[in-house]
Amino acid sequence: MQNHFELFNLPQRFAMDEAALDAAYREVQTQVHPDKFVRASAAEQRVAMQWATRANEAYQTLKNPMRRACYLCELQGVSLQTESNTAMPLPFLMEQMAWREQLQEARQEKSMETLAQLEQALQASRKQFLLQIEQQIDAQDFVKAAAQIRCLMFVERFGQEVAQAFELLEN
Repeated sequence: MQNHFELFNLPQRFAMDEAALDAAYREVQTQVHPDKFVRASAAEQRVAMQWATRANEAYQTLKNPMRRACYLCELQGVSLQTESNTAMPLPFLMEQMAWREQLQEARQEKSMETLAQLEQALQASRKQFLLQIEQQIDAQDFVKAAAQIRCLMFVERFGQEVAQAFELLEN
């Protein structure tokens, strides 16, 4: 069975040419879209639906940098161990604590400015993690990449909490 990169005939690496991904996705969809198989047998319609679903899943995985990084690690047999491995580097843990305090302060003071500063810090951290993940994947160090992905997952989840705090303050 083809992996997602092979399905779209794209190089198996972290850096993604999004225009090429979009074009490849559209090309695959034109070939397997269920509407093309309206007059086909039930079995052919099922197969077309399965391929269309697979193309959608592959596209969503490759389009999202974090999901793409996870997928690349999985392809190399490196599990992210998100449930069992919660170890984080001490500097990152300290940063998390500071972010949590800042979020609590922003909620208590109803400070959009503090939330905006926190969101900026999270965006910078996300950008840095993605850069490190790309470098580690390019260097074929999928174990280190997996550790960085786990940190990025925290940043993403915490970013959702910040977005919710923004919503609460805006309403």
